[in-house]
Amino acid sequence: MQGKLIIFAAPSGSGKSTIINSIMADGGAEELNLHFSISATSRAPRGEEKDGVEYFFLTPEAFRQKIANNEFIEYEEVYTDKFYGTLKSQVDKQLADGENIVFDVDVNGALRIKELYGKRALSIFIQPPSIEELRRRLEHRATDAPEVIEQRIERAKYELSLVEKFDEVVINDNLEIAKVEALALVEDFLEET
Repeated sequence: MQGKLIIFAAPSGSGKSTIINSIMADGGAEELNLHFSISATSRAPRGEEKDGVEYFFLTPEAFRQKIANNEFIEYEEVYTDKFYGTLKSQVDKQLADGENIVFDVDVNGALRIKELYGKRALSIFIQPPSIEELRRRLEHRATDAPEVIEQRIERAKYELSLVEKFDEVVINDNLEIAKVEALALVEDFLEET
């Protein structure tokens, strides 16, 4: 049986990765047959990230070559020379294996995947309670320079303008509640035939 696609998108700092990791860790990965889609990116690894686990890390030149070869379902140049994308070959393999694929992608990528896969895909937008709270979270994270935080805030304003295009929205003003809501949405979607 072919797998389904669960697409998560959010402005940077909204708690999307924390929510996804919670779903995967709380028995969800095994019980719900959930597997990450491993995206490709041209950014450098952060912290303990490893190639082929969290991302396929490519140079900007290698990423552009894969774009030219039409190897992506979706891709985005989020900032200059900072690409993210979903490789067709990776998704095709996982779906054929019957895996339910979890995507952690940017808003435009999420909308393209949803458009391509239609009812086989559930798109969930993780929304911060406000732009001010998002700024506070990004500053508290202390992983980005002030100018990068400003870029992320401007991008978040654009991404929030697209929220109505998603199947579901989870407002992350309380992380524990947001985790429960997101898991319930995923479980309900996977139970549908």
